[in-house]
Amino acid sequence: MENIRTVAVIGLGYIGLPTAAILASNGVDVIGVDVNERTISAVNRGEVPFVEPDLSIHVSGAVSQGRLKASDRTPEADAYIVAVPTPFKEDRSADLSYIEAAAEGIAPQLRGGELIILESTSPPGATRRLADFILARRADLSLDGSNGRATIHVAHCPERVLPGRVMIELVTNDRIVGGMTLEAAERAKALYSVFCQGEIHLTDDVTAEMAKLVENSYRDVNIAFANELSMISDNLGIDVWELIKLANHHPRVNILQPGPGVGGHCIAVDPWFIVDADPANAKLIRAAREVNDSKPAWVVDKVIQAVKDSGALSPVISVLGLAFKANIDDLRESPSVDIARSLAERLPQASLLAVEPHIEKLPAALADFPNLRLADVDDALPASDIVVFLVDHNEFLELGVALAGKEVIDLRGVLSK
Repeated sequence: MENIRTVAVIGLGYIGLPTAAILASNGVDVIGVDVNERTISAVNRGEVPFVEPDLSIHVSGAVSQGRLKASDRTPEADAYIVAVPTPFKEDRSADLSYIEAAAEGIAPQLRGGELIILESTSPPGATRRLADFILARRADLSLDGSNGRATIHVAHCPERVLPGRVMIELVTNDRIVGGMTLEAAERAKALYSVFCQGEIHLTDDVTAEMAKLVENSYRDVNIAFANELSMISDNLGIDVWELIKLANHHPRVNILQPGPGVGGHCIAVDPWFIVDADPANAKLIRAAREVNDSKPAWVVDKVIQAVKDSGALSPVISVLGLAFKANIDDLRESPSVDIARSLAERLPQASLLAVEPHIEKLPAALADFPNLRLADVDDALPASDIVVFLVDHNEFLELGVALAGKEVIDLRGVLSK
């Protein structure tokens, strides 16, 4: 760590900015790089462009101390952390174009001796592809110093944090560091030791990549069981929330909570990377993804049936929550957004009131529907015939008497909490 004084973090999103801020708060000079001018301006003012508890304290403090600044240009640095998106394409293979763009910016700045860490959740082999992309543009560099060329050190260190608890879990969670060489792994470990109080486990790059995918696929499979159970229970007239509570009294049973689907930048995406890597053997992982991906359509059908049963010609429907989980503003891969869009399309006679207290305007996917608007919960509920709980934000947990006389479809067990 004694050779790392400046770190460039490429991508100032939900993982990159917290990582940059926690490093800067621990005495490292950090330059955050992003293509979004709004993000750059916000960070340079000491502000945070999205909701994440405690992040603003770290960002404002680091900026005021001169430890953190943001730019649209990749600088020279002693270490680079790449934290850019890795979405999947239409065929559900990984889109690595953002990683390649980051490498394109890093390559000209290298002098030799730098540490380059890929944090983006990636399919097996992505870190090696990052290294190959850089080395193809810099024939004077190598991973091992062969033929007298200067060495760069490349590693993979996947993030393992929960949105809403990022600033806590960055510090307390164990980390996995996979180096393309042992020296790269040890250098990356030294960097993360600046702020990480958890144990840092060393392995190779491909195993580290796969570990993150496995962690999220494990969650996806277990959520799929809960979601499938909720649909079976609904069909059989059973309260799934009571059922799960009772079953979980067994000492070796811990069923997760169902919902309207699975969203976010990890669990809804990462299992497909495993399926793409080995489609013949990833049978259970694929089936779980298909169950979770099918849940939003099931929810839409349930709401449409409720409208038919009500007999209302122009029903008012409140959709509570658009984020992919509680108490954040992150809409990435959110099943709630898909559900709201489908309802707007299939129920043109209905008035849809989207209640999401953590955003100020509707996302682009919902902005053009004349029968859908963003509303406050206090305005939406009195006007509503049907109330659909899609997210269990704290603001929704004690609505009580406001729901009297409404048809309520509770996809998060809010009424059972």
